Amino acid sequence: MAEFEPDSHEPQLLRGTLDTERYPGSETAAQIDIRWFTTGDFSIHYREVRGTDQWECRWDRHPNTHNARVHFHEPPTGVEVSNLELSSLHPLDVYSTVFEAIDQRIETLWSDSSSE
Repeated sequence: MAEFEPDSHEPQLLRGTLDTERYPGSETAAQIDIRWFTTGDFSIHYREVRGTDQWECRWDRHPNTHNARVHFHEPPTGVEVSNLELSSLHPLDVYSTVFEAIDQRIETLWSDSSSE
């Protein structure tokens, strides 16, 4: 499911709610929040929720003092930040990078659950 916040006429955020049946464990929610600005800057935040625990990461492009303009907030908490190299900043290429990383995360969860 996808929804715009505050609404489709003046969106500031596109939130995608992912189907938790794609996940092997006890995930109760999974979502991706996308913000894209007219400056070409963006923030794409991925989050999984398991009970009271969260696993999250974020891809960002914006001016800041902590890292390069394009950077990645590392999982599982999103607190640690590293510079990010992207071959293209075209939205479709960025989305491809993000969704490939999410697919790899889900594959890792399945692999980890089968070895338990």
